[in-house]
Amino acid sequence: MKKTTAAITAVGGYVPDFVLSNKVLETMVDTNDEWITTRTGIKERRILKEENAGTSYMAIKAAEDLLRKRGIEASEIDFVLVATATPDMPVAATAAYVASEIGATNAFAYDLQAACSSFLYGMSTAASYIESGRYKKVLLIGADKMSSIIDYTDRTTCIIFGDGAGAVLFEPNEEGLGLQDEYLRSDGIGRQFLKIDAGGSILPASEETVKNKQHFVFQDGKSVFKFAVSNMADVSALIMERNNLTKDDVQWLAPHQANKRIIDATANRMGLEAEKVMMNIHRYGNTTSATLPLLLYDYEKQLKKGDNIIFAAFGGGFTWGSIYLKWAYNS
Repeated sequence: MKKTTAAITAVGGYVPDFVLSNKVLETMVDTNDEWITTRTGIKERRILKEENAGTSYMAIKAAEDLLRKRGIEASEIDFVLVATATPDMPVAATAAYVASEIGATNAFAYDLQAACSSFLYGMSTAASYIESGRYKKVLLIGADKMSSIIDYTDRTTCIIFGDGAGAVLFEPNEEGLGLQDEYLRSDGIGRQFLKIDAGGSILPASEETVKNKQHFVFQDGKSVFKFAVSNMADVSALIMERNNLTKDDVQWLAPHQANKRIIDATANRMGLEAEKVMMNIHRYGNTTSATLPLLLYDYEKQLKKGDNIIFAAFGGGFTWGSIYLKWAYNS
């Protein structure tokens, strides 16, 4: 009896229309295009400007795009998982609302939060549900409205992040395609380096926390960069080694789009040429949970059935890891 694996069978995506370029940021904070591009690789990012629209707005758009392309009804979906660091609101799961709005009436839904590693962890979760045999169609969405938690007077963070959403459908596969291996890690030491101080149970929202701007993202850039460079490169090399993959066996690296220098360091450690590295950070910036699915969305037409793809991510917490997946279809 063949082992059932979990394969990605469709991809969808959405980015807002409004473009926040480096040139515009030059008018907002003390920075310039050359400085941003040299240190991050980012030229522009998308910002969701629609009134009363949150993460769910983009997640729904990405899901609807996927359903249209795959040619299936939302009622066929068994489970909707939304990977996000910016849910619409506390307590009520954004995923539950997304599932209802797209018409996934036969699905259960919940959110998963692991900062920039959320989608990577979500891939592991979605694949496990498929491999268990209990569910046939799992919709995994990575979506974040980072502009809702960014201080646009803080030049250390406002240059980095953007808004967006991407979605993938996991289904059973009997050809040995799909998710092959994973190596996921975390370390609570990172909690102090990338965080939002207020709004949680330790420091609830108050007039004082708002006045002190404690509801915006804080990042110790040097510490995060140091941990990200070493850990993303380490796990990507490790997953190649334990699956006996050489650089010639790997068709694509799909790295979290946080910083071009981190991406380059990971690719160099793996011995991969630049043309094997998926990259769109220059267009979208760091969309947190949406970076990996948006890479698949942008590169889908270049992917071929059987391609070996190494996914890698690093996020707050700290959380990080790598996943080895065989692509399951030709576009």
